[in-house]
Amino acid sequence: MGSLKLDGLKAVRFSFADQHGVLRGKTLAISEVPAALERGVTVTSTLLLKDTSHRTVFPAFTPGGGVGIAGMQGAADVLMMADPSTFRVLPWAPDTGWVLCELAFQDGKPVPFCTRRILRTALEKLEPLEFHCGLEIEFHVFRIADPHLKPADAGQPGTPPDVELLTTGYQYLTEHRYDQIDPLIQILQKELSSLNLPLRSFEVEFGPSQVEITLGVLPGLAAADAMVLFRSAVKQVARRHGYHATFMCRPKLPNVMSSGWHLHQSLSRDGKNAFVSEKDDLSEPGKHYLAGLLAHARASCALSTPTINGYKRYRPYSLAPDRVVWGKENRGALLRVIGGPGDPGTRIENRIGEPAANPYLYLASQIYSGLDGMARKLPLPPSAETPYETKAEPLPRTLTEALQCLRQDETLRKALGETFVDYYCRIKEAEIARFDSEVSEWEHREYFELF
Repeated sequence: MGSLKLDGLKAVRFSFADQHGVLRGKTLAISEVPAALERGVTVTSTLLLKDTSHRTVFPAFTPGGGVGIAGMQGAADVLMMADPSTFRVLPWAPDTGWVLCELAFQDGKPVPFCTRRILRTALEKLEPLEFHCGLEIEFHVFRIADPHLKPADAGQPGTPPDVELLTTGYQYLTEHRYDQIDPLIQILQKELSSLNLPLRSFEVEFGPSQVEITLGVLPGLAAADAMVLFRSAVKQVARRHGYHATFMCRPKLPNVMSSGWHLHQSLSRDGKNAFVSEKDDLSEPGKHYLAGLLAHARASCALSTPTINGYKRYRPYSLAPDRVVWGKENRGALLRVIGGPGDPGTRIENRIGEPAANPYLYLASQIYSGLDGMARKLPLPPSAETPYETKAEPLPRTLTEALQCLRQDETLRKALGETFVDYYCRIKEAEIARFDSEVSEWEHREYFELF
C-alpha cells in the first residue's frame, strides 16, 4: 500500500459501490491517507440501508439494525478497506486520487451486503475457469438548460435539471450526427483514457442525444470496477462542462429511446476460450452455461434491471428482448451467440441489462446462472430464429414480478445468500411502494375529467 504514488496530491477519495452500484465514500487530506490505507476509513452503516431516494428503509436503531446484524445497529460505523490496485488520479481533478474499497466490520469480518465482495466470491466459485466480459453501454447526454438549484428544488429526490438535446436523433451511426456530439466525446475520451479504461468505440445511438461507448474485454472484477468508474466519471466530467449524463434507461422526455447495457461474456481455462468448439457454434460447456442463463433469466432480471423504469424497455420488435430465448447472431434475442467453429472470439451477449444496474450483482447473477447450467448439464433448447414470435416465457413486465422471481429462484437465493436476497428485495420493494403511492400524470389524464 505504501507504493501508491501520492506525490503532488492534496486529497484521495475513498469510495465503495453501494447496493445500487452508486459510488459513496469520503475524501481525505493527503496527510491522513497512509493511516487510512492501513486501517480503513469509517462510514456509517446506514449507507447500506437506503433506497434510490437516499431514504433509510430499515429501522437502524432497533436490535440488529433492522437487518439482524449487531454490527449495524444504531447506525454503527463500518470500514472502507481500500484495494490499492484500483488507485487512480482523477484527470478532471488532478490533485485528487481515487481508490475503490470493500466494506468490513470493526472486527475485520466482511459486511455481507458489500456487492463487490459478492462478485469476488462468485469468481472464486468459478475457479479454475475465469470470467471475461466486454461492455456495451448506452446512455443519454444533454446540455443543462436549468440545473434547478433553488432551495425549493431540494428533496429526496430533488428536482432534476431541465435539459436540451445535443442531437435530434433517428440517424443511427451517421457521421454528421456524430460530429454534433464530438466536442463532448473528445472531452470524455481524454478523461476516460487517463483512467486507463479500455475504450473501444464511440457511437451516436438511435435516439435523441443518445450515445454508446464500448469497452474492451476485461476479467470479471476489473470489468465491474470499470463500469462503476466509467459511469461516475462520465457524470462528473459531463457536469463540469455544463452537460447532464444519465444512465437511466428511459427518461421521460419526448421522442426518447431506451438505453441498454449489453454484456458480452465468455469463460477461459489456461488462457483458452472455453466456449470455442471446432465443430459447433458453442462448446458443450458453453451450451450448458447458456442453458443456465436461460433457466435463471427471469430471476436475474431483478439484478440486471433493478429499476422500475428499466422494464419500459422490454418491448417487441425494438432491438430489446421481451422473452427468454437465445439466437445465433440475432439482436432480437435475449441471449445472442457470437462467433462460430474455431473462432477464438466466441462469446454470449446478454441483452437483458439496463445501464443503471449494479455491475457486481449483474455479473454475479450471470456466473451463478451459468455455473448451475454446467453443474446440472442443462440441455440447450433450439435457437429462436424469430425471437419476437417464438413461444417462450416472457421476461418480467415489472420490477415487482422480477423480485418475485428472484425470491423463488432457489439457485440464486442460495448462491447470493438468503440474507442478502431478502435485504435487497426489501430495499427495492420500498422504492416500489413509494412509486405506487404517487399519483401519475396518466391517472390524472385518464380519470380527472371522466369521473
